[in-house]
Amino acid sequence: MFVPQISIVMPCFNAAAHLPHSVGSVLAQTFSDWELIAVDDGSDDTTLTWLGAQTDPRIQVHTQVNQGVSVARNTGLKQAQGRYVAFLDADDTWVPTFLETLSATLETRPDAVLAYCGWQNVGLLGKPGKPFIPPDYETPAKRETLFTGCRWPIHAALTRRAALIRVGGFDPGLKNAEDYALWLEIAGTAAIVRVPEVLASYHFHGGGQASSQHARAALQLLSAQQAYLTRHPDFAAQLDHARRRELLYGNLLRQGYTCYWKRDLPAARTIFRRVMRAGYGSTKDWLYMLPALLPTRLHGFLLSRSNNPGKTSYPPDN
Repeated sequence: MFVPQISIVMPCFNAAAHLPHSVGSVLAQTFSDWELIAVDDGSDDTTLTWLGAQTDPRIQVHTQVNQGVSVARNTGLKQAQGRYVAFLDADDTWVPTFLETLSATLETRPDAVLAYCGWQNVGLLGKPGKPFIPPDYETPAKRETLFTGCRWPIHAALTRRAALIRVGGFDPGLKNAEDYALWLEIAGTAAIVRVPEVLASYHFHGGGQASSQHARAALQLLSAQQAYLTRHPDFAAQLDHARRRELLYGNLLRQGYTCYWKRDLPAARTIFRRVMRAGYGSTKDWLYMLPALLPTRLHGFLLSRSNNPGKTSYPPDN
């Protein structure tokens, strides 16, 4: 029986247009000891036909009724045989040395459960984003830093399968922040290692993210953080009340301001209302947030009278 060193899990939903590029980047890897587990999540385009036409014996295809990306990834994880697991969405890509570089890194670090690398946005506003290499999280404050956000996408990491099994895979209840929740569980109390090279590309297609998705992503990140504190009272006990609120609601408020200054008013209103329910923020913050209780049209009129177009973060002097 063929047992590969690396299992690659690829959830697919109506991805036929992107599969030649994503699967092509797997076939182009300089490291060849892998299996690709493609999970068709109830597609109604030609995704399944395209996958079924592939002749490389390392490619496995599984089908399921549509249940969402987290369930699809968990389905693939159950089938995985490799010592290491990588996740690659059906519309993203790797450079040819991705698997070789990250697996070699973990081979030299038996104490590490995960290796992560740099990445680059492609297709955003018609041009590539700047290459980005996440910080080195292995500091005395690692757990708290990771709690505020893991700055690598799902496909910019290679993880030991045993670590993924230990934490139970992805939370199917999360539509956003599911990868954040997983990385926090895995990396919060075990060693991880950074590979300071840009080895992955995150591809954007079509228009920008909808306002409802911006708000949902922010609120689900908050839910994931709250759930982590409940599951890990030892970590919660390390934080005093003020710091805990800053990590939860200060982070949420910053996302609200980002939406606000980008004129994504529906998302900002949703986020501001959640922050106000928690009773968080300074007097100046509340001056910005309180109009979210007004009718949307009136709030929009007040925003149109603002003298600060183009600002992207907190209000002045905050």
